[in-house]
Amino acid sequence: MVEFKLVIGDPKTGKCKQVPVANESATFFVGKKIGDHIRGEAFDFAGYEFEITGGADYCGFPMRKDLEGPIRKRIFITTGIGIRKSDKGVKKMKTVCGNTIHEKTTQISLKVLKAGKKPLFEEAAEAAPAEKK
Repeated sequence: MVEFKLVIGDPKTGKCKQVPVANESATFFVGKKIGDHIRGEAFDFAGYEFEITGGADYCGFPMRKDLEGPIRKRIFITTGIGIRKSDKGVKKMKTVCGNTIHEKTTQISLKVLKAGKKPLFEEAAEAAPAEKK
């Protein structure tokens, strides 16, 4: 059984939403790469179009766009995904995942490219808290 957590970010509002997907909806993502555009019909977001921007595997290692395949590797990096800013010219050995989604991926980050009719974020009616005297 394949299961993913989708983190859907909307650049217009700056909000994110986490959606769990499993079984048939999840197997749709296996083999996709960072940068691929996908339609929302596969996982109940009709009319939406998304771009895969990243993710993480079951151990929490981030996916990098420049590392090909569904692999985990230790690489020398100076900047980018998987490393914090450090001194200029310093390379560090870090473990990162490849750019392809596989069965051991747990989180997939998506960016909204085209919005559908149904709103992604429901506006909750906030009740004013009762004041104590």
